Amino acid sequence: MSMILIVEDENSIGEIVELNLTLAQHSVTRVTTAEEALQIINSGMRFDVAILDIMLPGMDGIQLCGEIRRTDSQIGIIMLSAKSQERDKVVSLSTGADDYITKPFGVQELIARVESLLRRVKREAAPVAEEDIIHSGPFTLDLKSRILYKNKQMIDLTSVEFSIMELFFKNAETAMVREKILQGVWGENYYGDVKIVDVNIRRLRIKIEEDPSNPQHIVTVWGYGYRWTV
Repeated sequence: MSMILIVEDENSIGEIVELNLTLAQHSVTRVTTAEEALQIINSGMRFDVAILDIMLPGMDGIQLCGEIRRTDSQIGIIMLSAKSQERDKVVSLSTGADDYITKPFGVQELIARVESLLRRVKREAAPVAEEDIIHSGPFTLDLKSRILYKNKQMIDLTSVEFSIMELFFKNAETAMVREKILQGVWGENYYGDVKIVDVNIRRLRIKIEEDPSNPQHIVTVWGYGYRWTV
């Protein structure tokens, strides 16, 4: 059973999301403030996915996302935002969120997003043959431990970032359109904007490139997408 954390101060939304995720056989904890969420997480309780509203009383959802991500690179994080918060979506993704969904949203859409994210998070526990270690130049991708190394130094990645790197490694020197990356990582039925790919690429470049402003490995193919090269 997957552990889901909901941080939403609008009771009408929080109750509906909690009910439907519970009916989908998930264990759900719901709180209304970021401070409550951090208290629970700091107590040692572990979650597979956190659903965070951006507009919260006190500490907002973006700050909370950053706090959670600092101590847990594997948890899946979905942000809830209003249509007027377009800039906040990009900021939250840059802070470490894996996905976002705009209010008002359909409950089934949210559940689909949660299930898609859970599949990536849960892959860490799946058995992988020891030989399934991919080398690419100075990089090594360990599919069993789901860790990326550069010159034997570990690089901390989120589940989504790791999935992007796995896709790149398996398609080295191949130009991939954003839509293919979106489909390969977020799934065929993903409802969100393709810009989520660009935000995650920016995050990855910061982590793996010597000079993120002049990337040598995750190269932009102008008017098309990206290519992994070493």
